[in-house]
Formats: sequence, C-alpha cells, structure tokens
Amino acid sequence: MTLTPTRVGDVRVRRLTTTLYGYSFLEEFVLLYPVYALLFSDAGLSVWQISSLFALWSVTAVVLEVPSGAWADAVSRRLLLVVGPLLTGAGFALWVLVPSYAAFAAGFVLWGTGGALSSGALEALVYDEMERGGVSDRYARVLGRARAAGLIAVMAAMGLAGPVLAWGGHAAVGAASVLVCALASVTASRFPEHRVAGGVREGWTAALRGGLREARRDRSVRGALLLVPAVAAVWGALDEYTPLLVREAGVGDAVVPGVLLVIWGGATAGSLLAGEGERFGTGGLAVLVGGGGVALAVGALAGTVVGLLLVAAAFGAFQAATVLAEARLQHRIEATGRATLTSVAGLGTELVTLTVFAGYAVVASGHGHGAAFAVAAVPYVVLGAGLVVMVRFRRARAEV
Repeated sequence: MTLTPTRVGDVRVRRLTTTLYGYSFLEEFVLLYPVYALLFSDAGLSVWQISSLFALWSVTAVVLEVPSGAWADAVSRRLLLVVGPLLTGAGFALWVLVPSYAAFAAGFVLWGTGGALSSGALEALVYDEMERGGVSDRYARVLGRARAAGLIAVMAAMGLAGPVLAWGGHAAVGAASVLVCALASVTASRFPEHRVAGGVREGWTAALRGGLREARRDRSVRGALLLVPAVAAVWGALDEYTPLLVREAGVGDAVVPGVLLVIWGGATAGSLLAGEGERFGTGGLAVLVGGGGVALAVGALAGTVVGLLLVAAAFGAFQAATVLAEARLQHRIEATGRATLTSVAGLGTELVTLTVFAGYAVVASGHGHGAAFAVAAVPYVVLGAGLVVMVRFRRARAEV
C-alpha cells in the first residue's frame, strides 16, 4: 500500500502528539512530589532549611531558564529533553540514598537544571514539527491535552504516594520516581526532530542575541511575552496554598485531598477545552481571565465548600487562558529563536511567581488565606478589563 503525503504527515503528527502526551504524563507522575517535604523533615531539617532548599531550586531555575532556551535553539532540542529527566532522576536518587541537607541541595540544583533544559525546548520542538506538518493551527488544542495529561499525572501521584510510602517508605517512593524519570527520558528519544540546529557554529550566545533581537523588533512578540507571565504566574503560585484555603473553609484534613482533586479536575477540564477557546480570540481570552478572577475572589471569600467549586472553575479558566497565551506566543515567534523566547516568558513567570509568594505571605498572615486569594484575583480582573479595552480600540481603529 502506498501512503499519500497527507497520510504520511498525519502519521508523523500522530507520533509527535502521542510522544508529547506520554512525556507530559511521565514528567509529572513523580511520587516524591506530594511527600518530599516529609522526607526532608524526617531527615531532621528545620523549616528554615527546607525553605532555603525551595529558594535554591527557584534560583537555579531563574539563572538557567534563558541560557538553556538559547542552547535549545543552538543544538538538538530532543537531546535536551532526553537529558533533562535524567538529571532530575539523579537528584531524586541522591535524596533517597544520602538523605542530608547537602544531598537535598544538590538534588534541587539537578532538578532545577533538568527542568530548565526541558523548558522552552519542548514547546519549540512541538510547534516547529507541527508547523512542518502544516497543522500548527492545532497547537493550542494539542498543548491543552498535554497539560491535561500532566495534571492527571499529578492527581494520580497524589493518590498513589501514600500507599507506596506506607508499603516501602521513602526508598520505594524514591525508586519509583527515578524509574519514571528514566522512562520520560526514553520517551523523549522518540520525538521527531527535523530542524537543523542553525546556531551551533556560533554558540548559544548567538541564539540568545537573535531571540532577544526579535522581541525588540516585533511589538506583537513583546506583547505575547508579557502576556504569558501575566496569566500564568499568579494562579501557579496560588497552587501551593490551595490545601490551606481548603482547610480554612472548614474541610477536615482527611477530606482535603479529595477537595484538591476537584480543584485540579477543574484545571484539567480547562486544559482540554483550551483549543476550543482559541477561535474566540482576544475577547474570549479576556472573558476567561476576567471571569476567572471574579470567580476566584468570590469563591475564596465565601469560605465554604460551595465557594471552593468556584475556585475550581477559576483554575479551569486560568489553565485554559495560560494555554492560549502560550499558543499565541508560539504563533508570533519565528522558528530561529523559538526556544529562547519561550524561556524568556518562563523566566518572567518565575520572577512574578516569587513576587506573589512574598505578597501572599504578607496578606495571609494578617487576614487569612481567603483574603489572600481574593487579593491575588485582582490582577486577573484588571488584565481582563485591559484586554477588553484593547479589543474595542482595535475595532474602532479598523472602522476609521
């Protein structure tokens, strides 16, 4: 049987998306995620020591985010996706084999490095391959499904971590996590990559300069770069505090994981529906962001289980908006600096997230978690209103 060019293209795209969904699931299906704080505590670390580890992790990601993106534009992106999970797995192995502050710190540096290698490279590889196959218009839908796979993996890890920890302790949880990282690396080796690494001869600094030059030259690229952290950072930081918000609503500790699954179910639904939202353009994005902000504020201030359902709906809206913002960025970037500029957006998200952490602590310590969530919703309402004004301005200018 002879395959037509269209059929061959469909097979290649199917291989790409299947690999992406598997990789996205395995990246997040790490049983250590829900319990590593317990591992640190059991090793005798103080709260300040644990906090310093989180800070080291964040600093590693911030420092390496943009250089790793430029490197992905200069060398094989698939290679970085293969190496990244191996570094993360090596860090987890250190934690379990040599449970000490030094080993935990080294593990976080390895984890941050592995994450930085994957960040930017994954989105750039997938978009370029989809563009090569003539289906880049499906990118938002595919990215949404990939993010949904990751969220499902997080929920599955939350459900399995407890039983595995009870059965085999931290050693069993760590071994399972290292195995998953190895499987993610193997899966990454199946990504198709037809791009020629144009920046290899001049080095990653040339790729970095080229990507930043594109952002300075093209106003639409700059706008898309700013939109990604504006949408993704705040609710991404709030994720860390949702258990405390749930407890403040009067939910018993034994029921908290179940309520968290509902909230993350909302985010998963937002991922799956993101592709449908792309056709509504900037106006639809404004509704998602502004409406999500209102739902988050009302739900958080309600202090009830019903209010938490509104929080779940808000997380779904924010997840969909994040996917759409990231897709918008990819559509505006030229292929040569794609990973670099994607990493620049990731750096912006990291920096805003750190700011949100600091602000949240100030508000929550004096007024509670519901108030802190409500304050965090304000930027989304403002952003939604700003997008509406921009849409109306464009329409008015087009009619002149």
